[in-house]
Amino acid sequence: MSRQSSIESMIESRRAGLDALRNQVETIDQIVTMTEAAFRSGGKLLTCGNGGSAAEALHLAEELVGRFKRNRDPLAAVCLAADPTALTCIANDFGYEQVFARQIQAIGRAGDVLAVLSTSGKSANLIKALEAARGAGMQTIGLLGPAGSPAEALCDIAFAPNVGDSAIVQELHLTTIHLVLEALDEAFG
Repeated sequence: MSRQSSIESMIESRRAGLDALRNQVETIDQIVTMTEAAFRSGGKLLTCGNGGSAAEALHLAEELVGRFKRNRDPLAAVCLAADPTALTCIANDFGYEQVFARQIQAIGRAGDVLAVLSTSGKSANLIKALEAARGAGMQTIGLLGPAGSPAEALCDIAFAPNVGDSAIVQELHLTTIHLVLEALDEAFG
């Protein structure tokens, strides 16, 4: 297979991913509704993930505090993967599976929302984060991989497209984040 044929094949797989995204419109709308309600009632959005998903969790939070496409008041959002001193302190003293849960116990409150990002939905630290959020009375959102993961069962709303390729799942997460941000810009702009 030539390199160009390979690239064409990759593009075609992205088209299938977009079809999976079209099947998630209702879920995306529910995510917007939940986060908008939390912000309007004085709550905040906490985000977390590992690796590339941590980068996307950070992107979501920073665009809410800053802006996406239009100027609006800042919205309260914190990425729990952003502070390496907190992560390493908690990992050293309590284990890596507690790096997000411990932060949620410190700053998460009823009325807040936790959004976890994971292509597998199996990471122990994200499961513990979801459990801690539930214990704090928070609502939970998962941007996950295919349906049926352990994290999905702990999410009030789960975006779980039927796509097996983790790279495409991450691309769909980023697109979903942008759709959510655009809708929140409109709601608060």
